Amino acid sequence: MKVSRILLIVMAMMFVSCNSEPERHTLHVVSTGDVHGAWFDDDYLDSGEKSTSLIAVSKKINDLRDSVGAENVLLIDAGDCLQGDVAPYYYNYVKTDVPHLFPRMMKYMGYDCVVVGNHDIETGHAVYDKVRKEMDEAEIPWLGGNAIRENGDIYFQEYKVFERAGLKVLVLGYTNPNIPEWLQEEKWKGLTFNSLVPYVQERVDAVKAKENPDVTVVAVHSGSGKGDGKIYENQGLDLFYSLKGVDLIITAHDHKPHADNVNGFAYQNCGTKAAKIGHSVIEVTKSNGKVTNVNSITTIDEVDKNDVDSAMKEYFAADYEEVKRFSTNKIGTLEETIRTREAFRGQCAYTNLINTVMLGATGADIAFTAPLTYDGTVNAGDIRYCDLRTIYPFENEMVVLKMKGSEIKGFLELSYDRWINTCSENAVGDDGSHLLKIVGKDDPRNGAKGWSFVEKSYNFESAAGLNYFVDVTKPFGERVIINCLADNSPFDYDEFYKVAMTSYRFSGAGDLLTDGAGISAEEAQKRVVAKYREIRDLINDFVIDNQNIKIDMISDKKVLGEWRFEPANVVEPLMEKDMNLLFPDVK
Repeated sequence: MKVSRILLIVMAMMFVSCNSEPERHTLHVVSTGDVHGAWFDDDYLDSGEKSTSLIAVSKKINDLRDSVGAENVLLIDAGDCLQGDVAPYYYNYVKTDVPHLFPRMMKYMGYDCVVVGNHDIETGHAVYDKVRKEMDEAEIPWLGGNAIRENGDIYFQEYKVFERAGLKVLVLGYTNPNIPEWLQEEKWKGLTFNSLVPYVQERVDAVKAKENPDVTVVAVHSGSGKGDGKIYENQGLDLFYSLKGVDLIITAHDHKPHADNVNGFAYQNCGTKAAKIGHSVIEVTKSNGKVTNVNSITTIDEVDKNDVDSAMKEYFAADYEEVKRFSTNKIGTLEETIRTREAFRGQCAYTNLINTVMLGATGADIAFTAPLTYDGTVNAGDIRYCDLRTIYPFENEMVVLKMKGSEIKGFLELSYDRWINTCSENAVGDDGSHLLKIVGKDDPRNGAKGWSFVEKSYNFESAAGLNYFVDVTKPFGERVIINCLADNSPFDYDEFYKVAMTSYRFSGAGDLLTDGAGISAEEAQKRVVAKYREIRDLINDFVIDNQNIKIDMISDKKVLGEWRFEPANVVEPLMEKDMNLLFPDVK
């Protein structure tokens, strides 16, 4: 009798359990990434042209929160926040005696967490340590779980658990492991960076066992890559194809919008400059308190740059005006207009200006310079601080090291192999041939439409201090013919020369130093002659010191030398055709 009563109770409990209605939850996870200081919708020049901005993103997020309920929305940024525009520069290095603008904006917009990017680390310890402290005070986790101190502790926060949409949501964040390859050690001193594969899986397993979440999100500052495990800086798809126990992965770094959805597992990379957001809708079914099904669907959504959060714009108006005053401050004048696109044709005023500064500041024999702005213009007339960001957009420092003549030749050979094709001596372009290595598709990295370079154009290094030409009819390894130094003294392939380059290139970026010159990272450190401050600051000093920048001031052949593509009968028609494809408005 007693056994029967217990059996009836158990059966009743099973009946209730089996017939209880499952709980259904809908979580919206929204991301930005690679914003690079696109904080304000107005430019600093009163042009009337609107810019993509966090102020526009804020309006879109607020509309979503109003539509689905703020308690159902999670907002994440995937890194590279503190470089790329005048505004972050101003609060990184100029206005340092007040709270940094970035944490204040993140708090205003209601960001739940932010991932550390490589360009955030590039600002240096003084900047990102201050920002980390202020992010902590704002109660916004700054995530970088694979940045490890010498004692084994995590330098940034690794994860945070949120209660959203009636769910326990775990967000883990990690930065790019390739940072030591790009940045000088003083930027990341005291840290090591673990590869995302297999480290993230190990940490997901450990943290999930501890926290027992309903939904797990991994946010990394790493580009998508190809998913083949071969691109160390772009491990996004490597994670997407291999991670277990994760419902959504958010990436950034390569500026390429990408969404993917496979068997309920979603992937989002929203691109750059606040032009788009990633938006994942995660449907979760729970029965008796346990998750029985999770399905994630991601889209990449446009942000209307003209539809902004007017309250946010007003709230930060004083900050904008202060940055604007700094940005538009006249520092000198320019005799003739400079266009960065001309660097793809050959030697031009844009690279001549940078090389004049690099050689003048260091006394180096040779300087390497690449076009870091894809298509920018600095008009004749007043030069303002914001124009310097067109000339030199990044906070790269300068390094001088010793290189043998043969190593310089190898460095340039690899650079030009990324830049141009080998052309027939009879090529005229009607046969579909191209001088420049271009392809018929857009490039979201730099905004190119219709046609774009196959390789990253900011790795197209040319040299100053030499007289040389590049024979486009020759194969890789035989193209660069160096005649002599700029002062007409002989160039010796066995002689060592002092070569100025960016800290980015010195750290191995683009592989030109390692694969081209054949100089390992360890050997490069031994070759250092001197290190200098940021190149943009040196350009700023040059303009202020000289005031009126005339073209002949930055085109002294005895200092810079000359270089060109040859032969002219092949180069000229093909170059004109390719430049018209890349820049349809080219004159």
